Amino acid sequence: MKEFIEYLVKNLVDQPDKVEVQCSQNDRGVRVQVRVSQDDMGKVVGRKGMTIKALRTIVLSVCARVGQRVELDLVE
Repeated sequence: MKEFIEYLVKNLVDQPDKVEVQCSQNDRGVRVQVRVSQDDMGKVVGRKGMTIKALRTIVLSVCARVGQRVELDLVE
């Protein structure tokens, strides 16, 4: 899952070498934290949050197929 999210985010940003994806297990499922450079933050969020919402939808549907719950957070 980590590699998949990293692939998606790296293709959205101008500085793909600064993308960091961290996964951790909690009681509700998997928590994924994505860090990008400050300049690329707007590209990942998108207009009115549509891009990050679409990323969350994609990740949720992929994880639902394998029976996992996931939370995707964009961290500064």
